[in-house]
Amino acid sequence: MIERIDVTLPGERGYPILLGNGLLGSPDLLEPYIGNQALVVTNVAVAVLYLPQVRRSLVGVEQVDVVEIGDGETSKTLDTYAAILDALIDKRHNRSTTVVALGGGVVGDVAGFAAATYQRGVGLVQIPTTLLALVDSSVGGKTAVNHPSGKNLIGAFHQPQAVIADVGVLATLPEREFRAGLAEVIKYGIIADAAFFGWLESHIDDLLSRDPASLVHAIRRSCEIKAEVVADDEREQDRRMILNFGHTFGHAIEAATAYERFLHGEAVAAGMVMAMDLSVRLGRSNDQDAKRVRRLIERSGLRAEALDVDVEAMLDAMSMDKKVMQGRLRLIVCDGIGAVSATSDVPEQTLRRAIALGR
Repeated sequence: MIERIDVTLPGERGYPILLGNGLLGSPDLLEPYIGNQALVVTNVAVAVLYLPQVRRSLVGVEQVDVVEIGDGETSKTLDTYAAILDALIDKRHNRSTTVVALGGGVVGDVAGFAAATYQRGVGLVQIPTTLLALVDSSVGGKTAVNHPSGKNLIGAFHQPQAVIADVGVLATLPEREFRAGLAEVIKYGIIADAAFFGWLESHIDDLLSRDPASLVHAIRRSCEIKAEVVADDEREQDRRMILNFGHTFGHAIEAATAYERFLHGEAVAAGMVMAMDLSVRLGRSNDQDAKRVRRLIERSGLRAEALDVDVEAMLDAMSMDKKVMQGRLRLIVCDGIGAVSATSDVPEQTLRRAIALGR
């Protein structure tokens, strides 16, 4: 059974998120969203597992080419982006081509950026293979590569034509990757749905055991929240900033450690604990909310304590964050579980204390 979540955008634009178990390999799955050429961008590990099924879904496409890139944030670079463009040019892809991103968030981001810029923009289909990508990075049209000075500093908005959310791919996801993805799921409860956060507290053990029904519910609700936010603010001028809860801290953790020590979700989990601590210090939230967030993160198998990252290096990375506007850093703080808002009124010493949480 396929569930459909529609992402609606201004100007009668939009696209579906197709959610189900065992979707990959269906011969007509991708037909409505693919041109006469396709370039599949993936990595070695994912290609072994899922490239044959995707090829079966592309059986009617005249030309199918494949580019395999490296794994992890260290591969999310301008060099990787250039390699994808080289493949598109070498294989003579035209403006009717479709880039198919088969993989986790790194694959989706860099392949999406290539699709956004090749011949001023070609089609994109996202097929996420990690929990984090299923609930977050594959939806919303943000594409980017990293720079040594900061995460996602080079990119573009480019919405996909469809997102294929096959829960079945999570069966092969390594445990560390799976737990890292739970950080983004938890985020949605904090920012927009207190009842969903409570459901997560009651069902975290089911999710950790990868119960299919629980996974479908968690992914569906996460995608619904993100779709609603993106529909309201496609290009992150206002409300969409709430999706960055914990991410300014998390991105700084990643940049300060050269994207080598922590998975994105692990950094975001610690970042959300810091953001909750900041929210309490600013009088926006209370200790009980902060403890609930910390407890759920810990039950998910993620580290909630300080990650032994240099405070000065984090502050330097935060100064280059995309959310710095007119010289002031905008941070998302919690106003009680289920609601967040942006603020630029954060004393530096208070920010330092939140970053140094647990030291």
